[in-house]
Amino acid sequence: MPASRNVLTPEALMMMDVIARTGSFAAAARELGKVPSALTYNVRQLEDALDVLLFDRRSRQARLTAAGEELLNEGRRLLEQIDAVANRVKRVATGWETQLTVAVDGVMSPVTVFELCEAFFALNPGDGPGTRLRLRHEVLAGTWEALTRGQADLAIGVGTGPDVATPAGMEVQPIGEMRFVFAVAPHHPLASGTEPIGETELLRHRAVAVADSAQRLTPLTVNLLPGQDVFTVASTQAKIEAQLRCLGCGYLPEPLARDHIEAGRLVVRQTFRRPFVARLGYAWRTPPNGTLGLALRWWLEQLARPATRRALIERHGAATARG
Repeated sequence: MPASRNVLTPEALMMMDVIARTGSFAAAARELGKVPSALTYNVRQLEDALDVLLFDRRSRQARLTAAGEELLNEGRRLLEQIDAVANRVKRVATGWETQLTVAVDGVMSPVTVFELCEAFFALNPGDGPGTRLRLRHEVLAGTWEALTRGQADLAIGVGTGPDVATPAGMEVQPIGEMRFVFAVAPHHPLASGTEPIGETELLRHRAVAVADSAQRLTPLTVNLLPGQDVFTVASTQAKIEAQLRCLGCGYLPEPLARDHIEAGRLVVRQTFRRPFVARLGYAWRTPPNGTLGLALRWWLEQLARPATRRALIERHGAATARG
């Protein structure tokens, strides 16, 4: 009996697909350019190797058994994967990366990021780049770390500015500035009283902080006072939720908090600190040969557009509206 691995060939799986689609051995034989007896012999070989019946012999039509249905479904999936592998190999040869990993800081607009992903996947329908796209959610120094450790090919939302050293072998371009505001829930003790709020008064109240996702780089802490009680959460969205629930106070990216501020769910207060403005950019590794992959090049072209940069910083109300 032939080994199942030897008979489960792309040709055999294609034969099953044609028989099921045409509904008879005779019609399938005509389409495949074979005589019906040869097709019947091939099916017998397949059944012997798998030790199952693939077709119900009591029916005049080529009616699949449950085992035949399973082989047909899995066979179609395998044929699609074989085609996909062949296409990816061809695309790599033409300059398209097999996979592109994009690290995105949590303060970037998720709606804009997913619109970019949508546009990327829509390239040349039916014959697109075939590059597998992977998104990483990072926070603060973790966005830089994903890039420098080779875990990402492109980092969106990295901190930039004169006080931030660009790692060797990296290229950086600006996205824009994001203003932070100190905000609390309307029923928080700091929601009223004299301004600016001093350091002594702030120390009496719990702060909400977002954990830096960096594992090796020195984690960043922003606008926290020594000795202050801190409630640490995993994302900026969680920080906003915590402050809406009066679980603490702290500085929030104004574009992300804007809808809550305008609706009165958060109150902006002035503190003794100067208003904090984050300078954000996007970065990528410089290839040794100086030639960028086509997928990375496409993303860089989108990020170079002023409208895309503005949207990454400003379009957060739409993200809230979509839930």
